[in-house]
Amino acid sequence: MAVITISGEPGCRTREVARLTAQRMGFIHLGAERLEEMIEEEFAPAAGFPDKAWPWMAASILLRLATEENLVVGVDGAELLFPRFPALLRVRVVAPENRRTGNVMLDDRLDRTAALKQVKMRDAETRTQRRRRFGRATAPGESFDLTLNAASMDGAHLAAIIESAANTLSLPEIGLLSKAAEAQSQFDLRLRLARVGIHPKGPARMHRAEFSHPSEEIFANLLDFYRIAWEYEPKSFPIAWDDDGKVRESFTPDFYLPESDLYVELTAMKQSLVTRKNRKVRLLKELYPHVQIQVFYQKDLQHLVFKYGLLEKQTV
Repeated sequence: MAVITISGEPGCRTREVARLTAQRMGFIHLGAERLEEMIEEEFAPAAGFPDKAWPWMAASILLRLATEENLVVGVDGAELLFPRFPALLRVRVVAPENRRTGNVMLDDRLDRTAALKQVKMRDAETRTQRRRRFGRATAPGESFDLTLNAASMDGAHLAAIIESAANTLSLPEIGLLSKAAEAQSQFDLRLRLARVGIHPKGPARMHRAEFSHPSEEIFANLLDFYRIAWEYEPKSFPIAWDDDGKVRESFTPDFYLPESDLYVELTAMKQSLVTRKNRKVRLLKELYPHVQIQVFYQKDLQHLVFKYGLLEKQTV
């Protein structure tokens, strides 16, 4: 993955800088308007969504795109969406207020008074949006790798500097984000989104099972996202009989994954009930040694999904 994020102060023409940089680098340019459209297309939260969920939805989309193309992302706050990737250049563009006001005068055909008012209003809107989405009004300096002063340079000059920096870092040679790396990050993002009731509406299949615990629905949504076929409580296994041979106790695992021939039991209960459930699992293994079953504890859900290979058949 090679990603260049470009953001800056209102009036710095960062959209133009991002577009010119993408042209020079041969990267795909993604602006704020298109990203918002893609969030609506993929997640379409009918009742809206909490502001804190925006970074998770945006990162989920951008990660997928980064497996297909090198990107220039001209979106405010994008520098905070890729914290762990080396093939990344995060650029901030700044300029004195009088320069930004002059740009707005020309771009929006306003007089100086109206343009200055626009600059101040956009500054306030940007701070408010960042606070809602990221918890702070401004981005810390260490969030950027390169800060450019547009006081005496136009978009073409800035794009040339960004291209030079990207080539110095060998970004074009690093390659695209792997599917495995994307999957690891997507897991965490989709888990966070599921916890606030946001699920993808696109390629993911939505099952209509009546779940008995919220953790089961979260797990089902994750399986849907990774295109892993599943069945909910499809079979009960007798594990105890009375003297007459009648079934006295049975055990019904929560999920069955037919492609892996694996039963899955989730548990998010208090310890006494977990102990009882573990006893049932142990009996099932003793009585049905050919049946594969795994207990997933909620606190270890992410670790166990990857450890036991549930993503091996993904087609994301």
